[in-house]
Amino acid sequence: MSRIPTSTSVTESAVIEAPMSAVWHLIKLQNFASFWSKLEKSEWVKGVSEETDIVKWMFKDGTVLEVKQEEHSAIDHYITYSVISSKPALTYTAVVSTVRCYPVTSGKHEGHTFVTWTGNFSSDADAGVIEDAKFKRREALADLAQAVSKK
Repeated sequence: MSRIPTSTSVTESAVIEAPMSAVWHLIKLQNFASFWSKLEKSEWVKGVSEETDIVKWMFKDGTVLEVKQEEHSAIDHYITYSVISSKPALTYTAVVSTVRCYPVTSGKHEGHTFVTWTGNFSSDADAGVIEDAKFKRREALADLAQAVSKK
């Protein structure tokens, strides 16, 4: 059976009806469980070098991911992370994701925050993986909007 050719990247975005300060405060790997309804909890992984930030995400469906912070910028408001381990195992080799926040400074959404969440997958990720990533990001962005609207 031949594979269906597919893009190995996904980008989802949303305008969150809250100021940048309220949204950016939650965009830290250890805080994703405070807004993402699919996550049961998240915790720091201890015993790794001081230069390496790794967080364990425990999903409500039993999946456990260890994600490594690759980049973080409080100036440009983005965080990039990679999945370094998964139980159950992933069906692809690698993924690097970035969540980026932009303040909306004019127009009808002035004072709100534009958020993008990208994922760049290894070439062995199939169309099902990309579709799943798309829907998970959409759900997480909706959860983020709901979390900041309660404040």
